Amino acid sequence: MTVIDTAPLGGATVPVPTLVQLSGNIGIFTTAQLRRGLINTLTHSSDLLVLDLSRVTFCGAGGLGVLIGVQGRARAQGVTLALTGLPPFMARLLRSAGLDRRFPIVA
Repeated sequence: MTVIDTAPLGGATVPVPTLVQLSGNIGIFTTAQLRRGLINTLTHSSDLLVLDLSRVTFCGAGGLGVLIGVQGRARAQGVTLALTGLPPFMARLLRSAGLDRRFPIVA
């Protein structure tokens, strides 16, 4: 992910995003642990939390629920939750669930 410095003149800097790499299956047996981990990460996150999904091999409905729930918590804390590295199946899943417009996607 490339962060472009768009700071105004005067020295303000753009915060470095917090990047979390997810991998493997996001299913019924892993969602609780994922939820706890992401909520914990939010407490230490910058204003931008980016989830890299490039190594995710499966995502069920529970996984989508975790993403939606964590996004709600992130917004309440003033943090933007974005996704990157979407495998084709994840892009299709988000699109078919109507969530592709809900999450910012970064390159």
